[in-house]
Amino acid sequence: MKNKPAIILVSPQLGENIGAAARVMLNFGIDDLRLVTPRDGWPNPKAVDMAKGAKKVIENARVFESLADATFDINHLYATTARTRDMIKPTLTAKKTAQDIISHSNSGERSAIMFGPERTGLENEHITLAEAITYIPVAPEYTSLNLAQAVSITCYEWFSAGDDTPEQIVDIGNLKQASKEELAHLFKHLESELDNTDFFKLPDKRPKMVNNIRNIFSRANLTDQEVRTLRGIIRSLVTKH
Repeated sequence: MKNKPAIILVSPQLGENIGAAARVMLNFGIDDLRLVTPRDGWPNPKAVDMAKGAKKVIENARVFESLADATFDINHLYATTARTRDMIKPTLTAKKTAQDIISHSNSGERSAIMFGPERTGLENEHITLAEAITYIPVAPEYTSLNLAQAVSITCYEWFSAGDDTPEQIVDIGNLKQASKEELAHLFKHLESELDNTDFFKLPDKRPKMVNNIRNIFSRANLTDQEVRTLRGIIRSLVTKH
Protein backbone atom coordinates (compact mmCIF):
# COMPACT_ATOMS: atom_id res chain seq x y z
CA MET A 1 0.00 0.00 0.00
CA LYS A 2 1.50 3.32 -1.04
CA ASN A 3 2.07 6.31 1.26
CA LYS A 4 1.86 4.36 4.49
CA PRO A 5 1.25 6.50 7.56
CA ALA A 6 4.11 7.47 9.83
CA ILE A 7 3.89 6.72 13.55
CA ILE A 8 5.19 9.57 15.71
CA LEU A 9 5.93 8.99 19.39
CA VAL A 10 6.25 12.28 21.23
CA SER A 11 8.60 12.11 24.22
CA PRO A 12 8.23 8.34 24.76
CA GLN A 13 9.53 7.25 28.13
CA LEU A 14 10.30 3.53 28.10
CA GLY A 15 12.47 1.85 25.52
CA GLU A 16 10.40 -1.30 25.97
CA ASN A 17 7.28 0.53 24.80
CA ILE A 18 9.08 1.89 21.76
CA GLY A 19 10.23 -1.62 20.87
CA ALA A 20 6.75 -3.06 21.39
CA ALA A 21 5.29 -0.32 19.19
CA ALA A 22 7.83 -1.17 16.47
CA ARG A 23 6.74 -4.82 16.56
CA VAL A 24 3.05 -4.09 16.02
CA MET A 25 3.88 -1.52 13.35
CA LEU A 26 5.66 -4.15 11.31
CA ASN A 27 2.85 -6.65 11.96
CA PHE A 28 0.64 -4.34 9.93
CA GLY A 29 3.15 -3.25 7.31
CA ILE A 30 4.12 0.15 8.72
CA ASP A 31 7.82 0.93 9.11
CA ASP A 32 8.12 4.73 9.39
CA LEU A 33 8.77 5.36 13.10
CA ARG A 34 9.60 8.89 14.23
CA LEU A 35 10.61 9.81 17.77
CA VAL A 36 10.43 13.29 19.23
CA THR A 37 12.84 13.81 22.15
CA PRO A 38 12.71 10.29 23.66
CA ARG A 39 13.27 10.58 27.41
CA ASP A 40 16.15 8.09 27.65
CA GLY A 41 17.91 9.17 24.48
CA TRP A 42 18.53 7.18 21.33
CA PRO A 43 19.50 4.51 20.40
CA ASN A 44 17.97 2.55 23.27
CA PRO A 45 19.09 -1.07 23.84
CA LYS A 46 15.81 -1.93 25.59
CA ALA A 47 13.87 -0.89 22.52
CA VAL A 48 16.05 -3.13 20.35
CA ASP A 49 15.54 -6.11 22.67
CA MET A 50 11.75 -5.67 22.77
CA ALA A 51 11.46 -5.18 19.02
CA LYS A 52 12.59 -8.78 18.34
CA GLY A 53 12.08 -9.42 14.62
CA ALA A 54 11.14 -5.80 13.97
CA LYS A 55 14.62 -4.46 14.65
CA LYS A 56 14.73 -2.84 11.22
CA VAL A 57 11.95 -0.47 12.31
CA ILE A 58 14.06 0.52 15.32
CA GLU A 59 17.24 0.81 13.26
CA ASN A 60 15.52 3.06 10.72
CA ALA A 61 13.67 5.17 13.30
CA ARG A 62 14.36 8.90 13.04
CA VAL A 63 14.76 11.21 16.01
CA PHE A 64 13.65 14.85 15.95
CA GLU A 65 13.96 17.76 18.33
CA SER A 66 10.40 18.96 17.79
CA LEU A 67 7.07 17.80 16.44
CA ALA A 68 7.29 20.43 13.72
CA ASP A 69 10.56 18.88 12.55
CA ALA A 70 9.07 15.37 12.66
CA THR A 71 6.19 16.37 10.41
CA PHE A 72 8.25 18.14 7.73
CA ASP A 73 6.75 15.99 4.94
CA ILE A 74 3.34 15.25 6.47
CA ASN A 75 0.13 16.65 4.96
CA HIS A 76 -2.31 15.24 7.52
CA LEU A 77 -1.59 14.79 11.22
CA TYR A 78 -3.83 12.96 13.71
CA ALA A 79 -3.45 13.24 17.48
CA THR A 80 -4.31 10.11 19.44
CA THR A 81 -5.73 10.97 22.85
CA ALA A 82 -8.55 9.89 25.14
CA ARG A 83 -8.73 13.13 27.10
CA THR A 84 -11.22 15.89 26.41
CA ARG A 85 -9.51 19.05 25.22
CA ASP A 86 -10.73 22.62 25.31
CA MET A 87 -10.40 23.11 21.59
CA ILE A 88 -12.60 22.66 18.55
CA LYS A 89 -11.33 19.81 16.40
CA PRO A 90 -12.97 16.90 14.56
CA THR A 91 -12.85 13.75 16.67
CA LEU A 92 -12.54 10.52 14.72
CA THR A 93 -12.52 6.88 15.70
CA ALA A 94 -9.39 4.93 14.82
CA LYS A 95 -11.40 3.22 12.07
CA LYS A 96 -12.49 6.54 10.52
CA THR A 97 -8.94 7.86 10.80
CA ALA A 98 -7.68 4.85 8.87
CA GLN A 99 -10.25 5.43 6.13
CA ASP A 100 -9.24 9.08 5.84
CA ILE A 101 -5.55 8.19 5.67
CA ILE A 102 -6.16 5.79 2.79
CA SER A 103 -8.23 8.43 1.01
CA HIS A 104 -5.39 10.95 1.41
CA SER A 105 -2.90 8.33 0.25
CA ASN A 106 -4.87 7.80 -2.94
CA SER A 107 -4.39 11.52 -3.60
CA GLY A 108 -0.64 11.23 -3.07
CA GLU A 109 -0.65 12.89 0.37
CA ARG A 110 1.15 11.63 3.46
CA SER A 111 -0.36 11.17 6.91
CA ALA A 112 0.94 10.54 10.40
CA ILE A 113 -0.59 9.44 13.69
CA MET A 114 1.05 10.74 16.84
CA PHE A 115 1.02 9.44 20.40
CA GLY A 116 2.06 11.18 23.60
CA PRO A 117 4.21 10.13 26.55
CA GLU A 118 2.99 7.13 28.56
CA ARG A 119 2.34 9.10 31.74
CA THR A 120 0.73 12.30 30.48
CA GLY A 121 -0.29 11.80 26.87
CA LEU A 122 -0.14 14.57 24.30
CA GLU A 123 -0.05 18.19 25.41
CA ASN A 124 -2.25 20.88 23.88
CA GLU A 125 0.74 22.38 22.09
CA HIS A 126 1.09 19.12 20.16
CA ILE A 127 -2.61 18.68 19.49
CA THR A 128 -2.93 22.15 18.00
CA LEU A 129 -0.74 20.99 15.12
CA ALA A 130 -3.11 18.13 14.28
CA GLU A 131 -6.11 18.49 12.01
CA ALA A 132 -8.15 15.94 13.99
CA ILE A 133 -8.19 13.91 17.19
CA THR A 134 -8.19 10.14 16.97
CA TYR A 135 -9.71 8.12 19.77
CA ILE A 136 -10.07 4.40 20.39
CA PRO A 137 -13.50 3.45 21.75
CA VAL A 138 -13.06 1.43 24.94
CA ALA A 139 -15.23 0.32 27.85
CA PRO A 140 -15.91 3.32 30.14
CA GLU A 141 -14.98 1.27 33.21
CA TYR A 142 -11.32 1.30 32.20
CA THR A 143 -10.10 3.58 29.44
CA SER A 144 -6.33 3.37 29.92
CA LEU A 145 -4.35 1.82 27.07
CA ASN A 146 -0.66 1.02 26.99
CA LEU A 147 1.26 2.98 24.35
CA ALA A 148 2.00 -0.12 22.27
CA GLN A 149 -1.64 -1.23 22.53
CA ALA A 150 -2.84 2.09 21.17
CA VAL A 151 -0.31 1.95 18.33
CA SER A 152 -1.38 -1.62 17.59
CA ILE A 153 -5.07 -0.78 17.28
CA THR A 154 -4.55 2.22 15.02
CA CYS A 155 -2.13 0.30 12.79
CA TYR A 156 -4.54 -2.60 12.60
CA GLU A 157 -7.41 -0.33 11.57
CA TRP A 158 -5.27 1.15 8.80
CA PHE A 159 -4.19 -2.27 7.56
CA SER A 160 -7.70 -3.67 7.80
CA ALA A 161 -9.22 -0.74 5.89
CA GLY A 162 -7.05 -1.51 2.87
CA ASP A 163 -6.93 -5.30 3.20
CA ASP A 164 -8.84 -7.51 0.79
CA THR A 165 -8.46 -10.79 2.67
CA PRO A 166 -11.73 -12.77 2.43
CA GLU A 167 -13.71 -12.65 5.67
CA GLN A 168 -14.05 -16.43 5.60
CA ILE A 169 -11.74 -19.02 4.06
CA VAL A 170 -12.28 -22.78 3.83
CA ASP A 171 -9.18 -24.54 2.56
CA ILE A 172 -10.19 -27.64 0.59
CA GLY A 173 -6.68 -28.32 -0.66
CA ASN A 174 -6.55 -30.01 -4.06
CA LEU A 175 -10.25 -30.87 -3.95
CA LYS A 176 -12.89 -28.89 -5.77
CA GLN A 177 -16.36 -27.75 -4.88
CA ALA A 178 -19.02 -30.28 -5.86
CA SER A 179 -20.90 -29.32 -8.99
CA LYS A 180 -24.65 -28.84 -8.95
CA GLU A 181 -24.93 -31.96 -11.12
CA GLU A 182 -23.07 -34.02 -8.52
CA LEU A 183 -25.35 -32.67 -5.79
CA ALA A 184 -28.42 -33.49 -7.88
CA HIS A 185 -27.26 -37.10 -8.22
CA LEU A 186 -26.68 -37.25 -4.46
CA PHE A 187 -30.17 -35.94 -3.75
CA LYS A 188 -31.73 -38.38 -6.20
CA HIS A 189 -29.77 -41.29 -4.72
CA LEU A 190 -30.63 -40.40 -1.13
CA GLU A 191 -34.29 -39.64 -1.76
CA SER A 192 -34.73 -42.87 -3.72
CA GLU A 193 -33.41 -44.95 -0.85
CA LEU A 194 -35.48 -43.01 1.68
CA ASP A 195 -38.54 -43.80 -0.41
CA ASN A 196 -37.57 -47.47 -0.37
CA THR A 197 -37.42 -47.47 3.45
CA ASP A 198 -40.71 -45.60 3.76
CA PHE A 199 -39.01 -42.61 5.39
CA PHE A 200 -41.56 -40.22 3.91
CA LYS A 201 -44.56 -41.69 5.68
CA LEU A 202 -46.95 -38.87 4.80
CA PRO A 203 -47.02 -38.18 1.05
CA ASP A 204 -48.34 -34.64 1.47
CA LYS A 205 -45.34 -33.72 3.64
CA ARG A 206 -42.75 -35.29 1.33
CA PRO A 207 -41.97 -32.12 -0.72
CA LYS A 208 -41.22 -30.06 2.38
CA MET A 209 -39.10 -32.81 3.93
CA VAL A 210 -37.16 -33.22 0.68
CA ASN A 211 -36.45 -29.49 0.57
CA ASN A 212 -35.24 -29.51 4.18
CA ILE A 213 -32.88 -32.41 3.47
CA ARG A 214 -31.50 -30.74 0.35
CA ASN A 215 -30.93 -27.49 2.24
CA ILE A 216 -28.85 -29.33 4.84
CA PHE A 217 -26.41 -30.55 2.21
CA SER A 218 -26.48 -27.33 0.16
CA ARG A 219 -25.39 -25.28 3.19
CA ALA A 220 -22.46 -27.63 3.76
CA ASN A 221 -20.65 -26.55 0.55
CA LEU A 222 -19.57 -30.13 -0.09
CA THR A 223 -16.51 -31.03 -2.13
CA ASP A 224 -16.71 -33.58 -4.93
CA GLN A 225 -14.90 -36.09 -2.68
CA GLU A 226 -17.40 -35.54 0.14
CA VAL A 227 -20.30 -36.18 -2.24
CA ARG A 228 -18.70 -39.46 -3.32
CA THR A 229 -18.17 -40.40 0.32
CA LEU A 230 -21.80 -39.72 1.19
CA ARG A 231 -23.03 -41.79 -1.75
CA GLY A 232 -20.73 -44.60 -0.60
CA ILE A 233 -22.26 -44.38 2.89
CA ILE A 234 -25.77 -44.62 1.41
CA ARG A 235 -24.82 -47.69 -0.63
CA SER A 236 -23.23 -49.31 2.40
CA LEU A 237 -26.28 -48.78 4.60
CA VAL A 238 -28.62 -50.09 1.91
CA THR A 239 -26.48 -53.18 1.34
CA LYS A 240 -26.40 -54.05 5.06
CA HIS A 241 -30.19 -53.90 5.21
